[in-house]
This record gives sequence, structure tokens and C-alpha cells, in this order.
Amino acid sequence: MFAQFTRVARWCLVLLLCVPVLAGLVGVAFPALGYFPAIGANTLSLDVFKTLFSLKDIWQMVWLSLFTGVGSTLLAIAGAFLLLASFYQSNWLNKIQGLLSPFLVFPHAGAAIALLFVFSPSGVFARIAAVGTNAAIPGAGDAFFPNDPWGLSVLLALSLKELPFIILMALSVMSQPLVKSKLSGYIKVGTALGYSPVATFFKLVMPVVFAQIKLPILAVLVFATSNVEIPLILGGNNPSTLAVAIMHWFNHIDLSMRLLASSAAVLQVAVSGGALLLLLGAERVVIYVGRKRLAKGNRRFFDSFVHGAAHGTVALYIALIGAVIYSVLMYSIAKQWAYPDLFPEGTTLLHWRTAVETLATPLSNSLLLGILVSTSAIALVLFTLESEHLKPVGKNAERAFSVSLFLPLLVPGVAFLYGLVWFQQLVLQDAVWFHTYIAHMVYVVPYVFLSMAVAYRKFDIRYAMVAQSLGKTPWQVFYHVKLPSLFSAIMVAWALGLAISFSQYLPTLLASGGTIATITTEAVASVSGSSTRLTAVFVIIQAIMPLVGFLMAWYLPAALVKPSDKVRSLKKKSRAVLHGA
Repeated sequence: MFAQFTRVARWCLVLLLCVPVLAGLVGVAFPALGYFPAIGANTLSLDVFKTLFSLKDIWQMVWLSLFTGVGSTLLAIAGAFLLLASFYQSNWLNKIQGLLSPFLVFPHAGAAIALLFVFSPSGVFARIAAVGTNAAIPGAGDAFFPNDPWGLSVLLALSLKELPFIILMALSVMSQPLVKSKLSGYIKVGTALGYSPVATFFKLVMPVVFAQIKLPILAVLVFATSNVEIPLILGGNNPSTLAVAIMHWFNHIDLSMRLLASSAAVLQVAVSGGALLLLLGAERVVIYVGRKRLAKGNRRFFDSFVHGAAHGTVALYIALIGAVIYSVLMYSIAKQWAYPDLFPEGTTLLHWRTAVETLATPLSNSLLLGILVSTSAIALVLFTLESEHLKPVGKNAERAFSVSLFLPLLVPGVAFLYGLVWFQQLVLQDAVWFHTYIAHMVYVVPYVFLSMAVAYRKFDIRYAMVAQSLGKTPWQVFYHVKLPSLFSAIMVAWALGLAISFSQYLPTLLASGGTIATITTEAVASVSGSSTRLTAVFVIIQAIMPLVGFLMAWYLPAALVKPSDKVRSLKKKSRAVLHGA
């Protein structure tokens, strides 16, 4: 009975991930072909695409999306593997992972706003450079950050945000028992043949790891080419990236603009697909060049450069984190902070009081959505993982499941979310919370599964076998043996789901039609319409919310399994007896 239930849960997970995406794509495809009965368009044609390609800046938008997406992904991959190559045999790797964690859990919108405080012409770094001078704030055209027409600001922000995720995925793979054993053998062989640690990593370790994390990297690339929050805050406006233009066209008061937006959404799918082909092509080139270099037998691989670049990356993140914390705290309590002063003139809690008064509803909405989504996602993922043991499937079915798991991450959100909204208006039109819940689940479930799968598959199955030999049912083994043993990993996955739900901007905005305000939607809106100091308060709240979730995940398991005083006293007595006291 329980085995059948887990199998149903597995199918529910697949349907949850596939149906909204496919329905959303269909919902966009028809308006893109000119079929939109709400405005009297009942004929299928390609005229909308002709209108789209006749726009003056359309190819510039496509170029910006490709340049920022592909460039940031390549930069993030390079940075991640430089760090791993330099520190993979060092205890510093765990410390670096902890250092990068704030960027991992920080919502994209919050990260973009925080970088705005640091890199803008009046930001902290500009103030430090202007110490002792009476320099004026550089004009809008004199600084490259933010809103530069080349997309460099967006590229930098995306690469800084995605690098920690790639490292997390790589470390997850490297910690799997089979892969870990295989890599340990490779490292011993490389060392015995006289290869330096860096050369061993790039020639023996990296090919194995990259093959295992290729799918998450492709998901990062699709996200980078179609992201809305960061280009909306940091990117240029004339023209913007294609994803930002799609959002503006969909939200235009003139409903006929939805036809243009739908055709652009289809073009966005093609742009992201082209980016995937570019990355896969670059991978082929790297493999070809790598094999040539491997045959030469060089025992070193630009070791000095790799170590220098890795230490430089760590220093950059330390400086950024310090500058971000300082700037948002100072802005949130500053009465007045003129450029180029390093310290504000006086402090006040007025901005915090204003925020507390206005953010009560967005905060409660964010918490309610996050807890509901994360809790149900972790339950669905646990039952699905359990079905791998109780009801294993064939290799083809397993491969299809992996693709469906990444489907929401491999299809640009801006392409299918609008179509999904169109379907939601046809079915259960007034169920706004349900639609928003589903839109969040589509993005939360894949990350929760990735986080939970490693720990679940590493669980020592012998404990379950012993329990079964004592007559326990599969449900009793699952509930009484596996869940308590994996409680710490479950809490971390739950906290990750909470952080992903908190960071959702476009799904919340579209699925709710703007009727459900969250901290993230209010923070993005505040960038253009509110004061800098109030925006700083939003950023701090955005950072604190996922942090509280992770603190609970780190400390709650230890507190709950903490042995009672009675048990401790019994242990002391046992030890005393053993020592003959």
C-alpha cells in the first residue's frame, strides 16, 4: 500500500512539473500565431512575427540576452572551477562554501539592489575611492554601473549570483560515495605520476564532475538568458534585454500588445535554445583542446595563474559581502548620507518604522506561501525518493524523469508563465492563492529534490534492512528509521525551498495578477518608486528571511536530538562503571 502511494507521489511530481510548463507554452503559442479571441483575433498567421522582427531594436535585445546569459554563465563556470581546482584538497573549501552561502540564499532582486548600493556612482566603492577629495557624483553617462548599454552590469551580477550555485552542485556530486571513490583513485594516480594538484583536477577530476553537473549548468544558462529581475534593476532601458521587453509588453494596458509579447516569448525560447547550443559547442572545443594538452603530458596547468585567480575571487567576495552589509545597514538608518562621505550624518529608525507599518501584509504573504510551498515540496520529494527503493523504474524512465525534473528550469520562465496565466484564467479563475502556490511549486520542487536526493541516496540501506528483518513495514521503516536519520538534511532542503519561494518575483506577480504582495515584489517596486533608505530596509528583510530558515535547519536538529539530562547522567554512570569508579 505504501509502495503504491510513493509511486503515485512520483507521478504527481512529474505532472506538477510538466503540466504547467507545457500548458504555458501552448498558451503562448496561440497568441504568437495571432489567435487571441479576447481581442477579436481569431485567425492563425505569422503576421505577429513579421511585426516583431520589424522592430528597430529587436536584434539588439536578442544580442543583450545572449551576451549577458552566455557570458555570465561562462564566467561563473570558470570562477567555480578555479576555486575548486585551487582548494579541492584543502580544508579551506568548506570555509569558502560558507562564505559564498549568503549569495546563494540571497534573492536575485535583493542581490541586484545590494550590488547597486556597492557599485553605483555614489556607492561604497566610489566613496572609498573619493576619500579625501571633494569629488562630485559621476554623471549617468560616465559610469558603467548600472544601466550600461552593453549589459556588463547584468553580466557581472548574474555571474556573482550563479557561481555559488555551481560550486554547490559540484560539491554535491563530489561527495557522492561512488564518485568520491572514483575521484580519490584518479587523484592518487595523478599524484603518483607527478601531476600537480591543479593539473590533476583539470585533467582527471573536472571531466567527471562537469559531466555530472551539466544539466544544472544548462538550467543556469537558460535562467541567465531569460532573467527579469536583475536586468530590470541593473540593465539598460534603451533597449533592454528581450525578457524585460516581454514583461513590459505583456503588462501593457493595450491588450493587443500581448500578441507581440507572445511572439517575443517564442523568440526567447529560441534565444535560450541557441545559448544552449553555443555552450554545448564550447564544451566540444574544450574537450578537443583538453585531449590535445592531455597527450602532451605536462605535469602543470597554469598553477600560479589558477591559484592567483582563485584567491582573487575569494578576496572579491569577501570585499563584496563586507561592503554590502555595511552599505545596506548604513542606508537603512541614515538620516542623511551625502557623497563622498563614508559615514552618514546622523541616524534614525524612521525607515524601519515605515517599513514595519507597510510590510506587515507582504511579510505574512511571503511567510505563508513559503511555508506552504516548502513543506509540501519536501513531502512530495521524500515520497518520490522513497519510491526509487520500493518501486524502481528502468533506465529510460529514469532518464525521462530527470529531464522532467529540470523542465521548468530549462524552459525560460518568461516564456511559459504568461501562457500559464492564460490557462489559469480559464480554470479556477478566482483561485489566486492556488495559482500562485502552483507557480511557486514549479520552481521550488526541482531545487528541493536536488538538495535532498544526495543525502537520501547516501543513506545506509543496511539500517532499513535490519528494521525489515525485525518485521517492520515499509512505512514504519520510512517513518521511524529514515526520517529521523535524515532530519538534518530534510531541514536544509526545507530551508532551501523556503529561500527559493521567497525569491520568486515573476511567478508571484503573474500568477496572482499583482493581488498578492510579497517582500520581493515590494522590493523590486521600491527601486524605482521609493527612497533608497526604505529599499535598504527591504533588502535586509529579504536577507534575514531565508537566513532564519537556514538557522532553523542548522540548529533545530541538534536541539531536538539533544540527549536529556537523564540520558546524560546514565551515560556518565555507564562510563564510571566501565572505568571502575
